[in-house]
Amino acid sequence: MTTLVTGAGLIGTSFARLAIARGEHVVFLDPEPRADFIEFKLGKSGYSFLRKDVRDLPAIIAAIQDHKVSRVVHTAGLIGGRVEQSLSAAFDINLGGTRNVAEAVRLTGVQRLVHISTFGVYDARRKQDGAVTEDFPRGAGRGYGNFKGAKELILEAYANNYKFELVMLRPANVFGFGHFWSGSSGGMKMQALLESGLDGKPARIAASEAVNNEYVYGADMGRAVDLACTIPMPPVNVFNIGSGRVTPFSEVVDNVRAIFPNVQVEVESGESAKSKNCPLDLSRAKQYLGWEPAFTLRAALEDYLTELRAARAR
Repeated sequence: MTTLVTGAGLIGTSFARLAIARGEHVVFLDPEPRADFIEFKLGKSGYSFLRKDVRDLPAIIAAIQDHKVSRVVHTAGLIGGRVEQSLSAAFDINLGGTRNVAEAVRLTGVQRLVHISTFGVYDARRKQDGAVTEDFPRGAGRGYGNFKGAKELILEAYANNYKFELVMLRPANVFGFGHFWSGSSGGMKMQALLESGLDGKPARIAASEAVNNEYVYGADMGRAVDLACTIPMPPVNVFNIGSGRVTPFSEVVDNVRAIFPNVQVEVESGESAKSKNCPLDLSRAKQYLGWEPAFTLRAALEDYLTELRAARAR
């Protein structure tokens, strides 16, 4: 069995580790794949990559046909602040690319599409008491969340009309060893904190990242994607993936200091983002995917540090 993964970043490679371990082949479609990063994450076999863009529909179709792809994992797109920098460019990549992925799935008869969305689709302007379920209204008023919501709607329309299987995951802030090309500021924050401990230099954190947030470790996220690809199609198809709790920034720092007691953190001046107030409800993922996080924050940071040290040793 072969899976096409759009985007060769943290989530795609975390899934690929599990797929390759089962003897499956993974094809990455990415315009700028980091060959050194992919090899570090996955070794030298079990995958291939194509230097193609999701804006290129014929390239996606050819990739599926040439490699006899049976399912697609769609991770490609700009994230967070990179969307706000140019809504027009992000529209073409995020929405146009998603339409192309859906068209390619339709035209080639791929059985299942797994789409990586975000908890940013939820409308944080609305009052919420308790954990956020998958039925909470979408649309937060900003480019990233709104575009992610639009991507979901596009895919829902395609799947309903053309009868392919669609599973959508809405992860919390995903972190782990990666290269952050797409703009994951939360991921960069975690790496900056660990690198500060390794290098003995202050970690400079943007004010917008010194907030309360919900996190999920890359390895846990990869396992969620793997389950979404391999289990029989469940009766519901949208799942929150997170820790089930909002973690204060101070607690993140405390966990880093449990590893590096002398780490120094400097929060840069600037506008602070709005903290998350309510965690994600994970009950649907537990019931239908059989998924819940395996890593505590401390264990995730320690595992992350092991990878970071190994990468530096290369």
